[in-house]
Amino acid sequence: MSALVPAAPAAPLHIQPATEQDIPTIITLAEATWEPTYRFIISKEQIEYMYRVIYTPASLRKQMRDQHHAFLLAYVEGHPSGFASYSEKPEGVYHLNKIYVLPSHQGQGLGQKLILAVENAVREVGGRVLELNVNRHNPALSFYERQGFAQHREEDIAIGPYWMNDFVLRKEL
Repeated sequence: MSALVPAAPAAPLHIQPATEQDIPTIITLAEATWEPTYRFIISKEQIEYMYRVIYTPASLRKQMRDQHHAFLLAYVEGHPSGFASYSEKPEGVYHLNKIYVLPSHQGQGLGQKLILAVENAVREVGGRVLELNVNRHNPALSFYERQGFAQHREEDIAIGPYWMNDFVLRKEL
């Protein structure tokens, strides 16, 4: 009879690349973060429309396969707690497409660690600049500025019948 070996304690934080098999996890995280993130910024109708466009399994597969978005998943004590995605643009510029952290884990440094993981991944492949879009009324603007991002330009993007009124922020790596 063998002795039971206690399970090793789960690492407090682990960030790893996501694959298509992780799409259900990404969707679960998006379901928990999307509405709380945008409810005071854009209309409920726009939130629902954009969510349906961006977070279906088919859309996420297309982002991974055709648009070459790399996704990272953050696990806290073994539980999925946030994610980020990024992709290459011309001339050494990379775009942080998404970064979301469960509301229960916000304010604990997880978003900062996800951005750092993206920055490190981008540097490893020779990227020189990381940029992102943030709604002009999103309180997360100050978070990005604390991470070293600065306003580069304004951009208005049509998404179906709705508009995203964004700042484009940049950070030299």
